[in-house]
Amino acid sequence: MRFQKLIQMSAALALSAVLPGAAHAATGGEPAAVAQIDVAACLTAAAGDDMDKAGPACAAVIDNEKTAKPDLVKALVARGALHARHDQIDRAIADDSRALLLDPTLADVLNARGELWLKKGDKPKAVQDFGAALRIDPNHEKAKANHKAIARELERIGAQMAVAGKPSFNCAGARRPVEKAICANRELADLDREVYAANARVIREARNEGEAKKLQREQDDFIARRNAGFGRSGFDLKKAMQDRLQKLNGVDGY
Repeated sequence: MRFQKLIQMSAALALSAVLPGAAHAATGGEPAAVAQIDVAACLTAAAGDDMDKAGPACAAVIDNEKTAKPDLVKALVARGALHARHDQIDRAIADDSRALLLDPTLADVLNARGELWLKKGDKPKAVQDFGAALRIDPNHEKAKANHKAIARELERIGAQMAVAGKPSFNCAGARRPVEKAICANRELADLDREVYAANARVIREARNEGEAKKLQREQDDFIARRNAGFGRSGFDLKKAMQDRLQKLNGVDGY
């Protein structure tokens, strides 16, 4: 009997050397409990906009390799939102990006990061995030509104780039010296196109046909004065076009 007890004790000691805590189990003791990472303090501080408390509380969760994935995502999203509210854009993007690596299905976070890209002036990345959010949740209202607005803006920019430096008329058919001067100067060409577009707008918005005809006569008179004045001493073509554009747009710049 004594020899059998010695064998059992030897086996227990050998097991404890391989598996920590096994000795406790072999002798009837409880294994050491694994400390749980509490994300609540991080979430509460972030929701309360308390930067002093949220910083260390969230870092304790995010920097701990034992933090469970769901809690890590929650902490990253909460801290990212807090950084965004305090205009710490790069930090917010970093937290959102890390959260999305862990869970790419977070439509709210994709939309939030898209808004952050917009603040940084990176419209292509913004529209990419908004589109990704909508692929996950086609009914995401904020993402839909953001995507629509930025898509229109990019379309407008693309259209402007396509006609940049081009006047309202075909330079290949330019005969008058003033027209050739406009075609040869990018700034004047842009001004001419803007004047043409503004005039088309005010005519389109005229209250009746009579008012529309009156507005067109004013534009025709401007063109005639521009053509006659070009080349004469003291005539400033750029200023004349700028003045016409301001008159068409009104004092409020409409």
